Amino acid sequence: MAPIAIETPVASQLDNSKVLVKPWIRPKKTSEKLEYAELPKIDLSRFDEPGGKQELSRQLYDAVTRVGFWSVVNTGIDDERVLRQFSIGNSFFKEPLEEKRRFPCNFAEGEYFGYRENSRWIGDTGVKENVEMLNIPKAIPAFNSVGKHRIVEQNWEEIASFHRDLFDKVVRKLFVLISIILELPENYLADAHAYDEESDDHLRYMIYNVRSQEEWDKAQAYSKGGHTDFGSLTLLFSQHVAGLQIRTPEGEWKYVSPVEGGSFIKSTVHRVVTPPKDQIHIPRLGLLYFNRPGANTPMKTVPSPLLDRLGLIPEEDKDPNKPVVSGTEYVRARVKDVHYKTVLEKREGTSFEFKGLSVQNYYK
Repeated sequence: MAPIAIETPVASQLDNSKVLVKPWIRPKKTSEKLEYAELPKIDLSRFDEPGGKQELSRQLYDAVTRVGFWSVVNTGIDDERVLRQFSIGNSFFKEPLEEKRRFPCNFAEGEYFGYRENSRWIGDTGVKENVEMLNIPKAIPAFNSVGKHRIVEQNWEEIASFHRDLFDKVVRKLFVLISIILELPENYLADAHAYDEESDDHLRYMIYNVRSQEEWDKAQAYSKGGHTDFGSLTLLFSQHVAGLQIRTPEGEWKYVSPVEGGSFIKSTVHRVVTPPKDQIHIPRLGLLYFNRPGANTPMKTVPSPLLDRLGLIPEEDKDPNKPVVSGTEYVRARVKDVHYKTVLEKREGTSFEFKGLSVQNYYK
């Protein structure tokens, strides 16, 4: 079983004293020759140029329709701020387990805010999952009552500002570009995912704790398939430990190369695999932002003229009187289905079904 990233707890660590946030730096990149996927690079510094949005949307078209992954550069968010968030996350995972367990994810209700412990067994392998995470909601009144761990409370202004800037400077602009591709009003998707509206968006600190090669082999022999995320857009910041793979349109699994200044992933088929041998001893720290459809976002095909011409809008989605589940209902049902259990099941050949919606659970 992989150890969790905690240090030996002492009495002074369990009070409300200031948590020391030690600076974290990215590890060295692997020296192994890996097969990397070729991803488009979207330069958001061009967004406000005359004709910039239209040009970027043309560049993004292939990634949106075929690959589902692309990198984003020149976002206006300094890498110093990104590294600071990595540092806060890394410091959280070194907190005593008693502190981390104060605010656990409420998977029974499909809620993903709080701490997720690596307590779930992987089938009958005798190996547990090696991932821990802390999910932090948006700084809006709807979530004022969500509990905050002491490191989050002590750095809340900084975390909340970073959280909001990710939406305003990256997510919103990407939604504009995708709306242009879909021939919708530019703000259609951004308004449907408005930051100040209730939704389960969250900033995530995540760590894959160190495993032995034997443990990795047992875990991955159980399931080698990929999955898709639960929401609309996912941001992933570069951290240099190889392990993330995407499934290309040709059906091949290829690594995602680190991108200086951050990278972006749209919900598509991906998986995490054993790190290269020269990195297997390094915990794989992650910093992510998940944008999810909310309480006021209907889960049906958008009224895109492009999709309509392509015959991709089901007739029932054109009926304004048809009852539609909300984004929050859908997301929480899927979270509960995947995470409210103590043993990770094999999901090959299965799908998630919820009130007429269907999502494949496993991809070869």
